[in-house]
Amino acid sequence: MASVIAHLSDIHVSDERSAARTRAVLDHLNGLPHDLDAVVVTGDIADHALPEEYAKARELLACRHPLLVCPGNHDDRAAFRQGLLDAPGTADPVNQVLHAAGFTLALCDSSVPGKDEGYLEDETLEWLAAVLAAAPRDLPALVGFHHPPVPLHTPYVDGIRQYGEERLAELAHRHPNLTAFLCGHAHTAAATTFAGRPLLVAPGVVSALRLPWEHQEHPGHHVHLDLPPALAFHVLDDTGRLTTHYRGVAPARPGEGGRG
Repeated sequence: MASVIAHLSDIHVSDERSAARTRAVLDHLNGLPHDLDAVVVTGDIADHALPEEYAKARELLACRHPLLVCPGNHDDRAAFRQGLLDAPGTADPVNQVLHAAGFTLALCDSSVPGKDEGYLEDETLEWLAAVLAAAPRDLPALVGFHHPPVPLHTPYVDGIRQYGEERLAELAHRHPNLTAFLCGHAHTAAATTFAGRPLLVAPGVVSALRLPWEHQEHPGHHVHLDLPPALAFHVLDDTGRLTTHYRGVAPARPGEGGRG
């Protein structure tokens, strides 16, 4: 049977608007007639890294499917660990792995404390190398993080993408079972390649990015607040072929229900 992974990103929990949009996506996932193999959230969970934002995010991300979450540039590692993982509030990278029946999913911390751009620390790359070496060679392995490691032709995002990416590419070349990379940060659904693999970018839940040819060069015009929140579904079939579907989700209107 095919494995299905839901992929969302950039929920930026801070106010009722961001909460409502996140709630709509999780209500959609929790209401599906079939179980998913994983739900992955690739960063920017809180907007200001406040304890109350993580407490609200934890409530909103309550999920009946296996859930894996990594930090983004708006997150704080210590507060993230305490608020979402019930772990000591250290500043170490937050790296996690899910070993499923049909795949391995490694979620890496590309955040850089105090900065908006991304970078995989040596500690994270060593951890990832060990995860991939231990993963079954006959099953796909997916690697996720917040920051895309290549330009997406979106100047606002490209200036704060993931750097030092040649180290990740070299690691990928040693592991042929690495099937694809997943990321967020760009607030737009996108697909490109990195190190000879698909790089699949989840749309932003809290907002959408206007592409350079869609807006005028004025402050604030690069963000679209009216499009519905969206997510990706990544499907791995029995041959290891990966297919991605993007789906928009309409937020519930006031009085129409949904989780409180």
